[in-house]
Amino acid sequence: MDIISQLQEQVNSIAALTFNTFGTLQRDATPVKLSPNYPDPPPAPVPPPDDATKFEDQPKLMSAALVKAAKQFDALVAALPLSDGGEEAQLKRIEELQVCIQFHYI
Repeated sequence: MDIISQLQEQVNSIAALTFNTFGTLQRDATPVKLSPNYPDPPPAPVPPPDDATKFEDQPKLMSAALVKAAKQFDALVAALPLSDGGEEAQLKRIEELQVCIQFHYI
């Protein structure tokens, strides 16, 4: 798998971890009364007693997973080859490739 595909997979992984983290925190967090004008929040759901991971441990575990995924993403970005000549050289190379593609498909 090329590095760009790996970067895309890592972005997808970070997004999934983020959504799962927010969803878990939203689902399991203790309700809080926001204002005296609102009714009392419903009671918190009671997790099953045989739950292997306690709610108090989940934010730490999820944070660690997000940090690990972000570090893996950073490592992939660092592995990208550096371009020679800066932006102008990149634009020239893009034009050359576009000409090659047009010539190839004509």
